[in-house]
Amino acid sequence: MLQDRPEDIVVDEFPPQRRSLRVSVVTETYPPEVNGVARTVASVVEGLRARNHELQLIRPGQLKGEQANEAERFHEVLMRGLPIPRYPHLRMGVTSKKSLVKLWSLRRPDVVHIATEGPMGWSALQAACHLKLPVCSDFRTNFHAYSKHYGVGWLHKPIMAYLRKFHNQTQCTMTPDEGLRRELQEYGFKNVMVVARGVDTEVFSPVFRSEALRQSWGVGPRDLVVMHVGRLAAEKNLNTLLAAFEAIRLAEPRAKLVLVGDGPARKDLQARCPDAVFAGMRHGAELAAHYASGDLFVFPSVTETFGNVTPEAMASGLPVLAYDYAAAGQLVRPQLSGMLAPFGNLSEFVRMAGDLARDREGLLVMGRQARLTTEALGWDRIVGRIESVYHALIEGAPVTRVDSARASFSPLRA
Repeated sequence: MLQDRPEDIVVDEFPPQRRSLRVSVVTETYPPEVNGVARTVASVVEGLRARNHELQLIRPGQLKGEQANEAERFHEVLMRGLPIPRYPHLRMGVTSKKSLVKLWSLRRPDVVHIATEGPMGWSALQAACHLKLPVCSDFRTNFHAYSKHYGVGWLHKPIMAYLRKFHNQTQCTMTPDEGLRRELQEYGFKNVMVVARGVDTEVFSPVFRSEALRQSWGVGPRDLVVMHVGRLAAEKNLNTLLAAFEAIRLAEPRAKLVLVGDGPARKDLQARCPDAVFAGMRHGAELAAHYASGDLFVFPSVTETFGNVTPEAMASGLPVLAYDYAAAGQLVRPQLSGMLAPFGNLSEFVRMAGDLARDREGLLVMGRQARLTTEALGWDRIVGRIESVYHALIEGAPVTRVDSARASFSPLRA
């Protein structure tokens, strides 16, 4: 049984006239690497800088000869990085507790925010504890869920034991989803609170729809384009995507599947679905145009902690078909901005795909509603909540769960 939590405090989302802080953010992934964690951490860093906090960003070097960025009230520290098995485009940070103790002794941060739980995150945690620095963490990636997709399901228990040990040494663990918060508490994680994620509705918008891009895919103005954005790998449940697309093709024979992303499953997918468009990795304006040029976003993953691609697709004007959990469970209003299948229910997911394809006018209405939903998800509000967590930690207040999912999204469910 979990121990009684300390008395909850109310975290003020918009505190008046609070002093600027010196924040050290430790992460093993950051742009230009392309993944949801990297984009989220970058949004938080930029949001904190916009609020006049001094940021120290500690991350692995990504390119040979790369130089650390320096700007006013921003200092980047590059550590040695090693490729991650099965994820060669990502780097695992390698540093020591000793080096970070030295770094933070010379210039002591007010708070340490550890975004990832790899070797660099572990060293940062030990150094922060040694120096008695306030420290919080993020639970951002379902490593424990991924293990079964790579034939190492037996690692689930030791992985969870490590993650529990890691996060329970921090004063607060932030996770983006209420369902995941409950799951972590059942595993013995303490002081877990929900802090939702935002989306940049200027970057992702229906205005970037491109008929020229659609023509390059071999589709006409009335043809249905089914989008999927994400890593092409076993943990993304892509067999379900192909099954759903087959149901869509029965309703709309000219439908086209467009996959944005890359990964170890690409070759197999190309062999199984030769008519699909494999757009590869896309960034910035190209990524925004790909989203906006689709008509329906299908996302069958069952291993997300949040799934940034869901609000990105919705901001781009796409209705979403997904399982009822994580970002989709928070944001998608069934039959109004998309459809939600019961978690893991393949037959319902496939049935809903066919139903959506048969309702072309309904898709247009849902897409407009999806866009309206995301207009309330600006990053400033999310960063303000994180800022309030920092102040609570510095002041020594016990930070426990604040129902930020409800606070952030209740207007959308009214």
